[in-house]
Amino acid sequence: MLESIGSSRIEGNNTTIMDYVESTKIENDPIKAAEEQIQEIVNIEKATKYVEDTMDERPFSLQYVRELHAMVVEGLSSGKEGSDAPGEFRHGNVRISGSAHVPPDYTQVEPMMRELVEFINAPAAPKYDLLKICIAHHRFVWIHPFGNGNGRTVRLFTYGMLLRNVFTSKQRIINPTAIFCSDRNAYYHYLEQADKGDDNGLIAWSEYVLHGLKREIEKIDKLIDYTFLRTHILLPAIVDALENRYVTENEYEILKTTLLLESQELQAGELKVIFNDKSSPEISRLIKSLVGKKMLAPIHDKARKYVISFANNYLLRSILKQLDKNGFLPLRK
Repeated sequence: MLESIGSSRIEGNNTTIMDYVESTKIENDPIKAAEEQIQEIVNIEKATKYVEDTMDERPFSLQYVRELHAMVVEGLSSGKEGSDAPGEFRHGNVRISGSAHVPPDYTQVEPMMRELVEFINAPAAPKYDLLKICIAHHRFVWIHPFGNGNGRTVRLFTYGMLLRNVFTSKQRIINPTAIFCSDRNAYYHYLEQADKGDDNGLIAWSEYVLHGLKREIEKIDKLIDYTFLRTHILLPAIVDALENRYVTENEYEILKTTLLLESQELQAGELKVIFNDKSSPEISRLIKSLVGKKMLAPIHDKARKYVISFANNYLLRSILKQLDKNGFLPLRK
């Protein structure tokens, strides 16, 4: 979700994280897209899932690129972030606002994109995978194959390349948007360096991308360290939720207890020490209430063990606040 918001914000979408959270339904119902800017983010989320679901079965091809583009611009106004020709390469010449680069003539788009796909699919030693991805990203932007939606499409395409060539199926974590969205001015600056077409420009661009990738991997390393996550994100989040009256004192104590358990799985009996003045049915009702609010979730259907859940909008608000405080949400610019 955060990467989808970041990708849209690079293009000028000013939706904030909480705007998006407040506009969505946490249940399994479809996301409510009352505004076009929200729909733009919804499209990126759907396309991201499509990339993840098809990474092992769909080869990189012109058709695949077109499909991603069609998903990105679906339902959006052509005068804004949509397209008159979803999934079709441009039929005319274009200029990029604010850039000195003039994309190639539209008659060259398809052969150049075909050449790019062949470059991506060509066998090479694994040590060149990341460098190929950096070069391919720039080349896609340089060709500017679509009338609109090129940035959103290329970041999805780059995500697919990372998943297929760098990370295993168990490591679908790093989305390139995280690299680029922290400072969109830097993103455009280094793209322009690569536009010069010389080795120095391409090296500067590649170093920018790889340093960003390294930085994001280090962030993920922190977040998958449960001690760090609990100490710096989760516990402060439920304190914030209590201070803002998103949760009651009793709910706070239950959530804190769950977080501090070594197993991270709560059973009703473990609350007896905290609520020694309450009966077992009363404790069960408290747990049931938290499950109903999506602050706790059973480990499986009909289970009597529970884990903490942050699907509740209010708890998610507190989580995002702590992620921002600790530098995990570079979405301001």
